[in-house]
Amino acid sequence: MAQTLNHDDDDMPAEIDFSKGTRGKFYSPNARFHLPVYLDEAVLAVLTAAAQRKGVEVSDLANEMLKRDIENAQALR
Repeated sequence: MAQTLNHDDDDMPAEIDFSKGTRGKFYSPNARFHLPVYLDEAVLAVLTAAAQRKGVEVSDLANEMLKRDIENAQALR
């Protein structure tokens, strides 16, 4: 079922003029997105302490651990 747009119900103020806008100006087909990962406080505390002991960033340590876990999981297949 197609939905029709009702321009009378538009939330965009009339004084905003997009007539000179450029579609896709900031589009990049090769853009990479870095999604945030939210850790439990206890997990973050352990990873932070371990990262400090190793002298690395928490994200580097977490990636290292996850890659190792992925390799182990693939080896069990």
